[in-house]
Amino acid sequence: MRNKITPAIAAETERPNLRVRLASAAYRSRRRLATGLAFVVAVFLGYHVVFGQNGLTVYQQKRLEDRTLTRQIHDLQDENGKLKDHVTRLQDSPDAIEHEAREKLHYTRPGEVIYTMNDKPAPTPAN
Repeated sequence: MRNKITPAIAAETERPNLRVRLASAAYRSRRRLATGLAFVVAVFLGYHVVFGQNGLTVYQQKRLEDRTLTRQIHDLQDENGKLKDHVTRLQDSPDAIEHEAREKLHYTRPGEVIYTMNDKPAPTPAN
């Protein structure tokens, strides 16, 4: 007896192969889709980390601003200390008060004459 393949048997043997091929194609496309989606998510997260609201660029700007403000605070504290020393000196020493009055207010003792010089040179006439 010869094995004859009838069209019904041939269709049944092709269907599992077709099903297997379709399942394999669906699995491959699903893997490609998942890989592409993972890549898109990674790019989005990377962009957000670098350029986002709290990203690296904003972090660098905040660090620079922090250094600038810290330097300003330090300078102001130094200036404040100098001014406190100056106030203490003025409160404790009559000579310091007299010096300030002579320098800033141009006060004189009786019989003294003050000569002031212009700091700016006289303008020269244009020819």
